[in-house]
Amino acid sequence: MSSKVIYERFLWFHTKVRERKYPNTRSLAEKFEISRKTAQRDIAFMRDRLGAPLYYVPERRGFAYDIDAYELPGFWLNETELSSLLVSYRLASSIPDNHLKNSLKSFINKVISRFSGPGYVSIADLCEKVSVKNIEYSRTNEKIFQKTLEALLYGNTIRIDYRSPHTGNVTSRDILPLHLLQYMGTWHIIAYCALKNEIRDFVLSRIRSIALSPLKITHRAAESSIKNYIRKNFGIIYSNETVDICLRFSPEVAGWVAEQVWHPKQKTQWEDENTLCLIFPVADFREVKREILKFGSRVEVLSPERLREEIRQEIKKMGEIYR
Repeated sequence: MSSKVIYERFLWFHTKVRERKYPNTRSLAEKFEISRKTAQRDIAFMRDRLGAPLYYVPERRGFAYDIDAYELPGFWLNETELSSLLVSYRLASSIPDNHLKNSLKSFINKVISRFSGPGYVSIADLCEKVSVKNIEYSRTNEKIFQKTLEALLYGNTIRIDYRSPHTGNVTSRDILPLHLLQYMGTWHIIAYCALKNEIRDFVLSRIRSIALSPLKITHRAAESSIKNYIRKNFGIIYSNETVDICLRFSPEVAGWVAEQVWHPKQKTQWEDENTLCLIFPVADFREVKREILKFGSRVEVLSPERLREEIRQEIKKMGEIYR
């Protein structure tokens, strides 16, 4: 049943009560050609879920309000809108902030109870039917996430102790958060870094401590430059220079790879009905090498030769381990 139709019944009943016409289940059922039980459920929903101050007047055989100032909620959700809200909650399961998730859950429960008709799916129902699973992601400290998000939303500069994944060294940085990004389950903050005097990417799981900074950074990057920073190259690794790579996938995985988007500027070419070549630009070989090695013998690097040689050397090292 459309929520619009249900709302029309509520609105009609509400109007009749306001006009002191004392509507009841029979008049509601006859007006909208519904069963008496459905009419009873509608009236109960208005009273119990929408907070309508309804009471039954025996001598008039109908309902009235004991508070004349009551009004129906000002908006209504249809099935698609409510489903979108529920799915959004499920997708938020990867947020490493229990307080934020609990607040969202409480809000959605209020929306469901106040602004949706009878018979809608609940959060409990959704959790049984929809799941989100991430693998190989970096675990983010809840307090780090909270303070980073607050700094981003309120435009505050923060001072972080940040561990480099390459050297293991920890450096102190004053940064102005510009954009929060979840990439393959791992949270990143794109920020202006006072130490490097440029926009940089910081993985939240590598932040060892965080606090408000006495240094005030007023840098404001255009939204287009942030989006370009994120989208320009494969993965999250940034550089001003890129190189196209070409990968040939064997029939065992070609169909699966053809369904994936590795880069917004990628091109695919079928050598035959079963063999796929994937071409896209990268700024750095480190991340794409990991992706290539996942496919083992089912992928071959055709170009550039430098990447092909790096993969060849990695395979040689692997061979020494398993010899």
